[in-house]
Amino acid sequence: MTSRTLALDNALHRYLLDICLNEHPLLQELREFTSRHRMAKMQIAPEQGQFMAWLAHLIGARRYLEIGVFTGYSTLAVALAMPEDSEILACDLSEEFTEIARRYWQKAGVDERIRLVLQPARTTLRQEILSERCNYYDLAFIDADKSSYHDYFEACLQLVRPGGVIVIDNIFLSGRTAEPHPEDPPGVHRLHEFNARLKHDKRIRLSILPLGDGVALCTRVQ
Repeated sequence: MTSRTLALDNALHRYLLDICLNEHPLLQELREFTSRHRMAKMQIAPEQGQFMAWLAHLIGARRYLEIGVFTGYSTLAVALAMPEDSEILACDLSEEFTEIARRYWQKAGVDERIRLVLQPARTTLRQEILSERCNYYDLAFIDADKSSYHDYFEACLQLVRPGGVIVIDNIFLSGRTAEPHPEDPPGVHRLHEFNARLKHDKRIRLSILPLGDGVALCTRVQ
């Protein structure tokens, strides 16, 4: 037994993947392709993708909102776990990155279920709210610019149904949010403040997983 979460060295992380990772061949192909990308550090860990797919299946998600797509690994992982009549709204800015995502979504046969919108996510979320899609989504994933997490979260609280789940990535920010330094970028300080507010937010039930770069799980209460 242990009273705290174990740190994963390379050997233990390999063992974790050996005993749990059951990756779809196209997910593995996309992950390996992205590992050679100049912005590969933006890729989520495969065990995180598998967790999100498990979560989508667990809650019976049929409508998924993703803020921050990159090359589409998390989108594809969740899409493969959802039924054929499900729908996904994917928000991003980059045509370059999401061109890779589109290619793999098409190869997996899930592209027709994914509505990719390339514009500032704040604009897309505001349009969804004005289109009367409040309480519409079952699951949301926030993995975009950290300075805007508060705005994304507030929008998701309107768009995700009561009992739905909001997943927030990178809350550790490589450990920098624990004790921000004055010289850190503004995004570090804003995320530190955002994390502190989550604990006391009565609109959600919160759990934090030391998975990847830290994942917050927020269930919207009634």
